[in-house]
Amino acid sequence: MVRVFDDVAAFSAAAGEVLGTSDWVTVTQDLVDQFAEATGDRQWIHVDPERAASGPFGGTVAHGFLTLALVPVLMQTIYRIEDLALGVNYGADKVRFPQAVPVGSRVRASATLDRVTPSGPGIQAHIGVVVEIEGAAKPACVVEAIFILAGS
Repeated sequence: MVRVFDDVAAFSAAAGEVLGTSDWVTVTQDLVDQFAEATGDRQWIHVDPERAASGPFGGTVAHGFLTLALVPVLMQTIYRIEDLALGVNYGADKVRFPQAVPVGSRVRASATLDRVTPSGPGIQAHIGVVVEIEGAAKPACVVEAIFILAGS
């Protein structure tokens, strides 16, 4: 269930709290192929199922940066701020990809609002995100996502 905050101040007050866990998203070969086309990263471990079957992962895997790119999609099912005039991606710190995501796997994210600092007319929110693979022991991605948020 999406956690709803009335405004940026209410969101800021949640600093240090777990925001929640997203819905599951299936990583399909079509999604991987579209990402490969958009980025020009057409390495065979991502786009050649036949060759990848005998490769190190036993099949095709998502790009690490595709997994990272799914974070905004996953975050939409974790929280929402009602009175939000501006919400932009400021960047990411400490990005790691501990385990490859096999095509056909389902992933979801858990998020914690680590800290909030003032930034211009709003705040800079540092959110710790862990993207897990269903049934896997290690996460697919661990990142500190940073957003600039301002109310109206």
